[in-house]
Amino acid sequence: MIPLCKPYIDQKELNALKTVLESGWLTDGPKNLEFETAFSKYIGVKKAITLNSCTSALQLAIEALGITGEIILPSFTFVASANAIVKAGASPIFVDIDYRTCNIDPDKIEDKITPRTQALMPVHFGGQSCQMDKIMTLAKKYKLHLIEDSAETIGGEFKGQKTGSFATGCFSFFPTKNMTTGEGGMLTTNDLDVAEKIKTLAGHGIKKRAHHQEKETKPWIRDASLAGYNFRLSSLLAAIGIEQLKKIDKMNHLRREHASYLNQKLNFDEIDLPYEDEECKHVYQMYTLKLKQGDRTQFVQKLHSKGIGASVHFDPPVHLQTFYKQYYGYKEGDLPITEQISKEIVTLPMYPGLTQYNLDYMIKTIGTILLKLKKE
Repeated sequence: MIPLCKPYIDQKELNALKTVLESGWLTDGPKNLEFETAFSKYIGVKKAITLNSCTSALQLAIEALGITGEIILPSFTFVASANAIVKAGASPIFVDIDYRTCNIDPDKIEDKITPRTQALMPVHFGGQSCQMDKIMTLAKKYKLHLIEDSAETIGGEFKGQKTGSFATGCFSFFPTKNMTTGEGGMLTTNDLDVAEKIKTLAGHGIKKRAHHQEKETKPWIRDASLAGYNFRLSSLLAAIGIEQLKKIDKMNHLRREHASYLNQKLNFDEIDLPYEDEECKHVYQMYTLKLKQGDRTQFVQKLHSKGIGASVHFDPPVHLQTFYKQYYGYKEGDLPITEQISKEIVTLPMYPGLTQYNLDYMIKTIGTILLKLKKE
């Protein structure tokens, strides 16, 4: 069986866990600061803040920036992007996507901007950056906040600049992502005031972290300046993140090599291959095809029957999920490109540890299945 994803973990992560367990600091301790410092340096920003998920990062970004109006984003994303908007007290406004990249179409954003619009939330799909120059131009023109959902694009670049460094960046370390801590997230920013507010909100509204408090004469005093949450990341997970970050470039290089090989060999008329914009560095968090001919359900099921853990991302798109249809009135036909892709897209296994045998087996099997579907 070739799984959809497989974390790239070795003895270094296990040793890091042992070190934290022996230290006694199991949450929000020195390892968190070490991870934050290394991550901010990697992305190229002033501050990074460890959190328990990318969803928390998105919600806190919205709250810290004081956004209560409309936020423009694509519907072709995991529902967490929109859920964070709703839970933070703002309203999601969905925009259609570009067929080739599956990213938000910047040429369709301006028509959705209203006096209530306060922010743009580009979601970098599957490892490839959105067209950030066009999006930033719009944000500047209309004086809008910019929040990057970079859950799927750790290490991806637009014109040599890493995603998550253009504005407020939000990252996921779920096991399917380019690096993992099991569960976890990170927020990046160059705004020190925003960073301080997010740190405070993430820790129950209390400004000073516990390992700083123990050095004071009255460490038991915990004064909440804000009504916050418990969105902190365990130091155990931060320790894993430190080791994962050390090899993120290697892992992304392997993903790119695997994708390049698949792109060369999967030359079948029935499918569209992933598109890499010449201005971007694609890091292939997912490797997605678009099935132009044949039954998508049958195609995925036949892949499963042959031991290939394919999936679909994303069907249905967010605007056609029950809550968003009922509460916001979205319906089929509102976002035609999004809806078309949601019916065509197929996600193949993609992770650093794929072998040559795995890749060749997938290529051969896909060719055989497409031929059978054509005859049927």
